[in-house]
Amino acid sequence: MTKNALITGISGQDGSYLAELLLDKGYNVYGLLRRLSSPNTSRIDHIIDSVELVQGDLSDQSSLDEAIRISEPDEVYNLAAQSFVGTSWNQPVHTADVTGIGVVRVLEAVRHFAPSARTYQASSSEMFGKVQETPQTEQTKFYPRSPYGFAKVFGYWACVNYRESYDMHISNGILFNHESPRRGIEFVTRKITDGVARIKNGLSDELRLGNLDARRDWGYAGDYVEAMWSMLQQGKPGDYVIATGETHSVQEFVELAFSRAGLDWEKYVVVDPKFVRPAEVQLLLGDPSKAKEVLGWKPKIKFKELVEMMVDADLKRFEGPKQ
Repeated sequence: MTKNALITGISGQDGSYLAELLLDKGYNVYGLLRRLSSPNTSRIDHIIDSVELVQGDLSDQSSLDEAIRISEPDEVYNLAAQSFVGTSWNQPVHTADVTGIGVVRVLEAVRHFAPSARTYQASSSEMFGKVQETPQTEQTKFYPRSPYGFAKVFGYWACVNYRESYDMHISNGILFNHESPRRGIEFVTRKITDGVARIKNGLSDELRLGNLDARRDWGYAGDYVEAMWSMLQQGKPGDYVIATGETHSVQEFVELAFSRAGLDWEKYVVVDPKFVRPAEVQLLLGDPSKAKEVLGWKPKIKFKELVEMMVDADLKRFEGPKQ
C-alpha cells in the first residue's frame, strides 16, 4: 500500500532532500508551501511534477487543517520554521510564533484530522546553546542562546507532551548542523563557499565573517534526512541526536574552502564585529550513539568531502563569462 507523506518546508534544503528520498521509496509526497508573490521552488523544481504542493503557513491553523485533510498523511514531517539564528534576533516574536507555536498548530491538525499519522519534528542542536556537557546527548539539558533556540525548545516539549498525553507517534530529531550545496546563502557555510566562488571569479575581493573560533558538528543534509525517515519507521516514537560526533571550527571550514579553490584565505577574510551574535554558541558536538544503535544510522559524507562538494557546486554556478 502506497504511503502518503506531508512535508512542511518542502522548498527548503532538508525538505528537498527528504522529498527525493520519499519519492524514491514510492511515497505520494505532499508539500506545504507558503503563498508568496514569487514562491522559491528552485530546490524542488526538478521534482515539482512528482509532488503535490498545498498552500499553507505555520502561523495559520486553518491552512494546516486543510493540508492534513487534503494529504491524508501516514507520515508528517514538520521541517518548516524561521530557521536562521541571526534573523531570530531581529524577529523574535515572528520566530517564536512560527518556529515555536507553529509546532503546536501542526500537532493540533494531526491530532484532529490524522490521529494515526506518525509525525517528525525538526528539533535543533541550537537548543543546547550554552552547552551543559560535551558531547551532547538526548539527556543533555537545554540552554538555548537565541530566540530560534528557545522557540525550538518550546516545539520539542510540545511534541513530548502531545506524545505522552494523546499517545501519538511523534519523534524529535535533534539535528546538529547539516549542510549541502542547497543550503541558504545566509548560513555561514554557504556564505563561505559562495564567497570563495565570487573571489575566484573576480567578483569580490573580500569575505566578511564573524566568530571564526565557533565550533560545530557539521554533516551532510542528504544523510540526515535518512535519519528522519528511519525514526518514523520505528514501532515506538523517540527523540534522537543526529550528528557526526566530530567538531570543526569556522576557520577550519574557511581554510578547506579557500584551499579547494587554490586561494589563501588570509588574504581575503575580514572579521567583522557586526556578524558576532549577542549571545554566541561557542561549541556544539553531538553524540549519535542512540541513532546508530536503534536506527542503524550513521553519516556517510565526511567533513572535508562536504566542504569540497559545496565549493565545487558554487564554483560551477559562476562558470562562463565574467558577470
